[in-house]
Amino acid sequence: MPKIDVYNIKGNKVNSVELKEDIFGIEPNKAVIHSVLVNFLANQRQGTQSTKTRSEVSGGGRKPWKQKGSGRARQGSIRASQWVKGGIALGPKPRSYKYTVNKKEKRLAIKSLLSSKVLENELIVIDELNIPAIKTQEMVKVLTNLKVEGKTLILLPEKNENVQKSSRNIEGTKTTLVNTINVYDLLKYKNLIITLDTVKKLEEVYA
Repeated sequence: MPKIDVYNIKGNKVNSVELKEDIFGIEPNKAVIHSVLVNFLANQRQGTQSTKTRSEVSGGGRKPWKQKGSGRARQGSIRASQWVKGGIALGPKPRSYKYTVNKKEKRLAIKSLLSSKVLENELIVIDELNIPAIKTQEMVKVLTNLKVEGKTLILLPEKNENVQKSSRNIEGTKTTLVNTINVYDLLKYKNLIITLDTVKKLEEVYA
């Protein structure tokens, strides 16, 4: 079982905790992480891009000139794709890019990234994260005390308005919940801050 130090919001070590091997100590599966990431990004696409075909652009109701005898190439409409202001041939149309990935793959990807954070010393465990009021400065103090550098993801077991609103204006910092965690955020943010309650919740959900 991986063992990691536990700090308080003042940055002092107060304890240590043993993390479950099958969640925080597995061999990261890069192929599954990539597969789940591609799925996540595909599902974020709106798919609203659209072009007009020759049947949708205005004009072109009659044949521009007779078929033979003019010396020019035969044309059926001035709104065919080769004409200026003509319709687009084979252009994009609104569509959904969504597809599903096996739940076991999603769980394995999350566990692989959590284990990767432990291996790379990018996981910070604190005993609790309680801020008495919504104040950005208080959250900045916590991050400074923990000596966090770079993009930071704060993972909470449940909604905490004071923490979430105190963090939202700090550049490179984001809060998320255990039940909404995703591979994109875990890859995007270098540091991961979790509380002891978050550890318990993760071990309940991903055990």
